[in-house]
Amino acid sequence: MSNFITRTITGVLFVLVILTCFLRPTSMAFLFALVTGLTVWEFTGLVNQRQDVNVNRFICTAAGVFLFIAMVGFCSGMTPSSVFIPYLLTVIYLFCSGLFTRNPDPIHDWAYAMMSQMYIALPFSCLAILAFRGYADTGLTMYNMLLPVSIFIFLWMNDTGAYCTGTLLGRHKLFPRVSPGKSWEGSVGGAVIVLLVAFLISYVDENALLDSLGAMPTGLSTVEWMGLGLTVVVFGTLGDLVESLFKRTLGIKDSGNILPGHGGMLDRFDSSLMAIPAAVVYIYTLTVV
Repeated sequence: MSNFITRTITGVLFVLVILTCFLRPTSMAFLFALVTGLTVWEFTGLVNQRQDVNVNRFICTAAGVFLFIAMVGFCSGMTPSSVFIPYLLTVIYLFCSGLFTRNPDPIHDWAYAMMSQMYIALPFSCLAILAFRGYADTGLTMYNMLLPVSIFIFLWMNDTGAYCTGTLLGRHKLFPRVSPGKSWEGSVGGAVIVLLVAFLISYVDENALLDSLGAMPTGLSTVEWMGLGLTVVVFGTLGDLVESLFKRTLGIKDSGNILPGHGGMLDRFDSSLMAIPAAVVYIYTLTVV
């Protein structure tokens, strides 16, 4: 019972902090720069426990945070594209440093260092692409909280719907080798819940009901919102499975203990690491088609 209370309190506070941070671009940038740093630090600490692996945690973490901040600056129109040059130089440094560490297997160090950026830093940086949008008629770039917030709402609703439906009706395992608790019935239940939530968000979007909070209309139709919801469901589930495979490979139950009752940062943001870049691809696909 005490663990349930701890999980509930942590979960409620987590949701409130995430939703509140998106009300202002500065608070969003600060919080997710912190989240990026903590997650990369956690990831590199886990992989450094493997034999012959010695990733530079400080450089990888600093690089990940810088990439996120640089992406926010670039997408908001505050900085030119040259802001990414220091990050590229850091990537070069991470490769060249293998010449001097005398690690018997530097390939592992390179692979894990780059994975910390591709798996964690880059997906979080994609939040900036969703949060800032340029308007051709005015030539201005404006902050809009609705798209990034909707990604997390879809993920939370999918988790809730999948858990409830899977507990009641789950019979057929989705991916028993990696996550025996997930079922096809739960996945379908989560998807149905997300479709309903996407329909409600499309109504809010079309009627500009959150305009006072800085959520300007996105221009997405109801069908496009529901397509975004399904995209988040599919890739959020894949992200969860990827992190489960990562933990099984390392032989650990939780990635950390920074969030009481919920484990580590990877445990809390695993599904978003696949869902956020997938959402960016989906949104850009709509503008091309």
